[in-house]
Amino acid sequence: MKVIDITSLVDGQIIQEETFRKAVENFNWEQYKGKRVLVQGCGPVPIPTWAYMMVTAKLAQYAASINYGEVTNPFLIYRKEEKES
Repeated sequence: MKVIDITSLVDGQIIQEETFRKAVENFNWEQYKGKRVLVQGCGPVPIPTWAYMMVTAKLAQYAASINYGEVTNPFLIYRKEEKES
């Protein structure tokens, strides 16, 4: 499972929507294509709910599944449906 730490997209100690939105748009989401991804749930910077939603919306375009929390106890929040033949 690949881990994404939202604080890696933060510039400084507070998340500002405009700069965060730019960071999300410029981030390489392709690295998560077809992978199980964990969005890490805690960190040194407070993360607003909208930031998690923004990251999850981007990841859903690439990841096979998205989990939230910690590696030892992930909580599934999204799984891409298998295409029927």
